[in-house]
Amino acid sequence: MRALLPFFLVLFPSVVSAFISDDEIAVLQKASAEWALGERIAFWAEQFVDTPYDTDPMGAYVTGKVIVADDRVDCMYHVFRSVELAKGKDPADSLAAALDLRFPSKGVAESGQVLNYEDRFRYGEDMIESGKWGKEITSEMGETVKIRGGRNRQYVAMIKKRDIPSVLSKLRNGDIVFFIKDPAKRSADEIVGHMGIIKAEEGNIYLISAFGQKDRGGKVKKVLFSEYSTGMPFVGIRVSRME
Repeated sequence: MRALLPFFLVLFPSVVSAFISDDEIAVLQKASAEWALGERIAFWAEQFVDTPYDTDPMGAYVTGKVIVADDRVDCMYHVFRSVELAKGKDPADSLAAALDLRFPSKGVAESGQVLNYEDRFRYGEDMIESGKWGKEITSEMGETVKIRGGRNRQYVAMIKKRDIPSVLSKLRNGDIVFFIKDPAKRSADEIVGHMGIIKAEEGNIYLISAFGQKDRGGKVKKVLFSEYSTGMPFVGIRVSRME
């Protein structure tokens, strides 16, 4: 089935742009239906490469009370949407998945608008610990260390920044990486400061994520994880895997 993908990308070249129609989504979901979930997550994450960074402080999807706001994305929305498109059998099914995945309980939509975004996941650490975003595999990948937690957590266990090169070979397509902030640099008691999705390709491990700042902008990039981790402003990572 994977061999069919280049044909579909020729048919629908706009799939790599910021705007993807429901018809294009449906064709690609059908073409990738037999792939493993992680393969599909990595595939959809890559479709957003070069999409502008969402500078809306709340997120354009939250401000607009919509599920789909693909023209601009931040790192959390990018992860949300990549997984939802991967899990859905068609565009409507992906919208239904969003109302489950983006909330600790359940999202409520009416007349095309989401009514309870105030109940959404706001922190990456809550996503990990909810179980909705896969099984946390951090401790299975390598040695972890404990650092100060926050928001009723005494501590969290993570893989140190300097140890990331030693665990790269254990990452798989579609793994979700949550980047841990230095406790001294947290502004809102947040533990996770960034997130992205893994793409393994030709022996290399790439991180696909929306890189930017709310006051400066940015875009979705696909970068070698080894290079990013060397200079990243975070002290470590936690990882989850959806199967």
